[in-house]
Amino acid sequence: MAEKYLLTKSSEDTSALFGAFDANIRLVESAFDVRVSNRRGGSEGEGDEIVISGEAEGCALAHRTLEYLGRMTGAGETLDTQTVEYVISLFRDGQESAAGNFSDDVICLTNRGKPIKAKTMAQKHYIETIRNNTVVLGLGPAGTGKTFLAVAMAVEALRRKEVDRIILTRPAVEAGERLGFLPGDLQSKIDPYLRPLYDALFELLGPENYQRHKERGTIEIAPLAYMRGRTLDSSFIILDEAQNTTPEQMKMFLTRLGYGSKAVVTGDMSQTDLPTGQKSGLSIASSILRDVSGIGIFSFTSRDVVRHPLVRRIIDAYEKYDKAMAAKKKGTKNEDV
Repeated sequence: MAEKYLLTKSSEDTSALFGAFDANIRLVESAFDVRVSNRRGGSEGEGDEIVISGEAEGCALAHRTLEYLGRMTGAGETLDTQTVEYVISLFRDGQESAAGNFSDDVICLTNRGKPIKAKTMAQKHYIETIRNNTVVLGLGPAGTGKTFLAVAMAVEALRRKEVDRIILTRPAVEAGERLGFLPGDLQSKIDPYLRPLYDALFELLGPENYQRHKERGTIEIAPLAYMRGRTLDSSFIILDEAQNTTPEQMKMFLTRLGYGSKAVVTGDMSQTDLPTGQKSGLSIASSILRDVSGIGIFSFTSRDVVRHPLVRRIIDAYEKYDKAMAAKKKGTKNEDV
């Protein structure tokens, strides 16, 4: 049985590290099969001694994990379950060198003053890719922050007057429902497809501020079909759910780019709603544009999911199922030959 010790600067730092009802510590204990206890400091304002006990390897990993989480809380970060699980996964998988300072860069502030930062190293690299390229293809599963971070970058660019307007678009693919059967006029029919974009803007700008931008024409949200024939100068353009574009639609969108503009294309190839046999414009674009100067392609994995931890496990389960089905299908074809 081995033991490791960690000192905190104050009881407040200890509480922040442990989390509500010691939730953070429970995650560390479970991940590394260790026991973590706290010895209170002798006087008010004095730090505490955290004792980690268990097998030597588990103790060492838990100690380094808690040290890193302690530095985060010392820098004013609030540890939520997703962040703790992400840091644990890096240390458990021997990728602690990738931890870096992924949350040290504030993109912008929300309408309520909350700082928007990267929650994983992948998100930080995604943000850097957007900053350093004119066109970026952001690929990956649901919940990795592809769209929200792109919208945050667009809002900050507008605030800094780097662009004159933000244009957000999505392909209005009919996934199980016909637009003609939905009640209301055209705007009410297409709004459900664009709702995630509205949600992101409402959080970043607030409904009233968003409405003012919309009335002035500095923010535009529209279906992809509305982009045809336009040249978009001095704009930050985001194409969301791009896995549902055809190759022709993708080419049409990418060639709308004007002077002083930046475009971010996001999509999840595992959630394509195109008809069976129809190739995705995003898949083709990510292949043929890979070596084009000024275009960055970034891929997230399930490790970078920032929603409920169960979402990551669901994505992994589906990926495992898809691989098994693909292998089975390949085996059947070989037998036929």
